[in-house]
Amino acid sequence: MGILEDRVTVITGAGNGIGREHALLFAAEGAKVVVNDLGGDPDGTGADASAARKVADEIAAAGGTAVANHDDVADFQGARRLIDQAIDAYGRVDVLVNNAGILRDAFFHRVTEEEWDTVVRVHLKGHFATLRHAVEHWRARAKAGEAVNGAAINTTSASGTYLANPGQANYAAAKAAIAALTLVTAAELGRIGVRVNAIAPAARTRLTEDVPGMVGELMKKPEDPGAFDVFDPAHVSPLVAYLAREDCPITGRLFAVQGGAIAELVGWQAGETVRADGPWTQEILERELGGVGAAT
Repeated sequence: MGILEDRVTVITGAGNGIGREHALLFAAEGAKVVVNDLGGDPDGTGADASAARKVADEIAAAGGTAVANHDDVADFQGARRLIDQAIDAYGRVDVLVNNAGILRDAFFHRVTEEEWDTVVRVHLKGHFATLRHAVEHWRARAKAGEAVNGAAINTTSASGTYLANPGQANYAAAKAAIAALTLVTAAELGRIGVRVNAIAPAARTRLTEDVPGMVGELMKKPEDPGAFDVFDPAHVSPLVAYLAREDCPITGRLFAVQGGAIAELVGWQAGETVRADGPWTQEILERELGGVGAAT
């Protein structure tokens, strides 16, 4: 038996890259997988149902259990159809892995309203909509007296949590919001038996393979075929599988994962505090804060 035996799992953006690796590993570990992918391009344009279907067929050919779904997760009713499909096919949902995403990178002064709205929609609303419907399902089961063991794993990013990547204001804002969403929902949902965590993966995917400059060079496959490929997306999925396990105790945590390294992200913290005995004056502020964050 696999570590995810009979865990009914919905994975978004599972037609390629990291999501595909999630789906293949989960199925190999005994999960019943709903492979969701709209089949669009990395910038979110287009649609092709074959992306999800190919992964579901690959799982079936290997002896696993999977169905394909082609809904747009950022469409509220599309997200409902996705969760309902899992329930109709397998009777329930145990795990939701929110992975779908796109990129529309541009320096801030060039970002259009459409580029902003599209990226925030796919990432943030796509996480909200699927999780919202999964929570409705989990709450109904809990109210009926069932012991729920649910897990949601969201996908945030170094961009938006601990790195300020120029040209990614829209993406970073959405990913930072997903980190906050993870912490809030983890605090709310424990009482009904649901854990919520997030990962910030660093891996070579369709979204990163064309990144220019040093980052793109760093993520290229190693020339030595025997070398450990740090940015192989397959190295991300074992952590996601662990967080999805029935016996995993972790909730409300964010993890950066890359190759053989995992680090917990601890988020915003209050730093050194300055105080005044009375009202703030410009002189006091200049004295106390003048050297904080000064341009270099």
